[in-house]
Amino acid sequence: MNRTELVAALADRANVSKKDAEAVVSAFAEVAGEIVMKGDEKLVIPGFLTLERVHRAARQARNPQTGEPIEIAAGYGVKATAGSKLKAAVAVK
Repeated sequence: MNRTELVAALADRANVSKKDAEAVVSAFAEVAGEIVMKGDEKLVIPGFLTLERVHRAARQARNPQTGEPIEIAAGYGVKATAGSKLKAAVAVK
């Protein structure tokens, strides 16, 4: 499902216009990005999803073409953890 399909599905389920659903999806993306960018708190949707900023230590890797070692600088990444309801939905056969 892409963004356009998500907006259409949300608009249909919530009985709102696609314009309003698009505004909600955009606002959610902005807020989630700001929370993760700050890094001092997690975004938690109980039972569904947790997003948090994590620190990645500097490390050494290998160039797959030449085999030479390369240094990868320390940085930040995003950790997404599925909640119990999302896990249960995936487990249904």
